Amino acid sequence: MGRYAFLLLLAFASFQALCFAADDDTAFYDSFDEPFDGRWIVSDKDDYKGVWKHSKSEGHDDYGLLVSEKARKYAIVNELNEPVSLKDGSTVLQFETRFQNGLECGGAYLKYLRPQEAGWKAKLFDNESPYSIMFGPDKCGATNKVHFILKHKNPKSGEYVEHHLKYPPSVPSDKLTHVYTAILKPDNEVRILIDGEEKKKANFLSADDFEPPLIPAKTIPDPDDKKPEDWDERAKIPDPNAVKPDDWDEDAPMEIEDEEAVKPEGWLDDEPEEIDDPEATKPEDWDDEEDGEWEAPKIDNPKCETAPGCGEWKRPMKMNPAYKGKWSAPLIDNPNYKGIWKPQEIPNPDYVELDKPDFEPIAAVGIEIWTMQDGILFDNILIAKNDKVAESYRETTWKPKFEVEKEKQKAEDESTDSDGLSGVQKKVFDVLYKVADIPFLSEYKLQILDLIEKAEKQPNITIGVIVSILVIILTVLFRLLFGGKKQPKVEKNPEVAETSNNQSTSGEKAEEEEEEEEKEGTAAAPRRRRRDT
Repeated sequence: MGRYAFLLLLAFASFQALCFAADDDTAFYDSFDEPFDGRWIVSDKDDYKGVWKHSKSEGHDDYGLLVSEKARKYAIVNELNEPVSLKDGSTVLQFETRFQNGLECGGAYLKYLRPQEAGWKAKLFDNESPYSIMFGPDKCGATNKVHFILKHKNPKSGEYVEHHLKYPPSVPSDKLTHVYTAILKPDNEVRILIDGEEKKKANFLSADDFEPPLIPAKTIPDPDDKKPEDWDERAKIPDPNAVKPDDWDEDAPMEIEDEEAVKPEGWLDDEPEEIDDPEATKPEDWDDEEDGEWEAPKIDNPKCETAPGCGEWKRPMKMNPAYKGKWSAPLIDNPNYKGIWKPQEIPNPDYVELDKPDFEPIAAVGIEIWTMQDGILFDNILIAKNDKVAESYRETTWKPKFEVEKEKQKAEDESTDSDGLSGVQKKVFDVLYKVADIPFLSEYKLQILDLIEKAEKQPNITIGVIVSILVIILTVLFRLLFGGKKQPKVEKNPEVAETSNNQSTSGEKAEEEEEEEEKEGTAAAPRRRRRDT
């Protein structure tokens, strides 16, 4: 028994050591198991009327921080006991968020604030409060991305600049809990994970990964250099010596009647192309005074199906051999052409060499968003110095919830549509979102995301959207293989509704760009004067 007691004690000591190690690597963590009052401070600013609630995640006993109202601005902040340095070793930023009612327009990102100026108080938190990093999902109109923005101070100019991650991953399009992770490595690398899966890897000092780049260009266009007044940028000009030929008829029409055409035999001149539907009857609830005189709907005339045509026959049109259109002088090389003017380059006064970003420490964690949707739940906000700690939280706090929600969603999809169509469409949309993240399609990502969003709203046009995206992919591949410069041309599907909301959010101005509140509801449609069959 003594030996077993010793082993038990040793195991307990090892467990305690592991816990202490995890605590040492955990700079900040909030599970929201307890009410947030006292730890999180709601902004007193007039713009932020949204009410935060301590609420359970739908279908779970797990609590989180809930966005409870639609069409509101929200701001809440938690000041850390001690600032967290981003310059020492790795730093992991992680949190969970769930769009319980879906997300069409709104942000769900976190702002990691740098130390504020003297006199600043948490109740003053707003979109002007300076941050070090902004990270998290944002979807509205053409915007669909997981932001990662570094606000970096240029050591030469002293100015703070927002540096946006290029080609960030898309936001998952469902109502499940997702966990977002950003891992900042000491070798200047940043990794973006969604649900533990790496979606993006970038280098802070690479101009290919951040816009604008942290290392400015060595030269810039001279702002004082002006284009000379006599600078001619026209490569071609109309030939000044050209003269319109005497026989050029500018008034000749493009098309004329084909005089040689003959009316086909059996043409039914006295038969209309459409007739009243003989099987249609006036609805019993039709009110002539309110709805007007009832008219039967039209159908194709069955007599015209076997005949070459019905109604008045007219000669078809053909191209006019005499057509020449408006005359214009032919183009010739411009003898005064000097090329496209550009200002001369001068040394960039803000250019600086960097070995590492000059990260500002994190002094507070804030959520400052504008959203049209309610039901957004934040949970398990973590700042750690070891990615193993973040991985452990994902396995213990996020994954069990996600698996339950995924199974429930699967069952709902199957019950909603007995043939499983809704589930199939969801999988199709998931694949299309992954396609949008393919690097060589980055130039057309917004166009592809817009098509996907339309298909989500109108599932009957999914096939047309897939075809349109395939056209983009094939065109881009053709350009890559053969060096063409034509832009992908996507045929517009007449059934695809235009996007009604072209709002977007970005950086600390996300909410300023979304001032007007949308009104929910649908106007009642007027009664039709004909009954559709």
